[in-house]
Amino acid sequence: MEAGMSQIGQAGQEMSSAKPEYWDAAVAHLLRRDRILKKIIPQHDGSWLMTRGTPFATLVRSVVGQQISVKAANALWERLSQASDAAHEPGVYLALGEDGLRGAGLPKRKAEYVLDLAAGFEERRLRPELWDSMDDEAVIAELTTIRGIGRWTAEMFLIFNLQRPDVLPLDDAGLLKAISQHYFSGEPVSRFEAREVSQAWQPWRTVATWYLWRSLNAVAVPSC
Repeated sequence: MEAGMSQIGQAGQEMSSAKPEYWDAAVAHLLRRDRILKKIIPQHDGSWLMTRGTPFATLVRSVVGQQISVKAANALWERLSQASDAAHEPGVYLALGEDGLRGAGLPKRKAEYVLDLAAGFEERRLRPELWDSMDDEAVIAELTTIRGIGRWTAEMFLIFNLQRPDVLPLDDAGLLKAISQHYFSGEPVSRFEAREVSQAWQPWRTVATWYLWRSLNAVAVPSC
């Protein structure tokens, strides 16, 4: 799976540049507790996790970008924007239907996933107005009832859209690559080893993950 910063973090419209209220406390904790992050964090001073776009638009783009390159995902998103007149809303997508989505370049399976997602919002199987009051696992459980949304996608949503502070996406290839590079001299790293490293980051594992993604990419991490 691509790193979260590569795909899901590019959906949406108006970007909010407001710093998460927990960010400074998290940075202070990580600087004290982790010798690697103590070196990485100062290299990215003045930047932080940002969010933009609606929950639906964010999730659509995450589905569109699964298993393909960032370039291909961007191209598909542009075609979807044209087909929907940039109105990334459940009703618009349902009106386009499978034929309209496939005409915009989506493969049959992804078109089905996007339509199931749109129906989930319209039929109230997904209840975004409640997510702020639900814990991480409850939100993940609700999101993963939709075909095409697995745990990784749900965790990326928690990070980039809901800005939850303590998400550790162990299925993310970018995070595992960064842990391997910085903590294990480039040797392959298991989920167990990654989890052990992350213990020092709690309760700010989202922030640690974000800086480790940044350490792999000189370009600012995109946001939802």
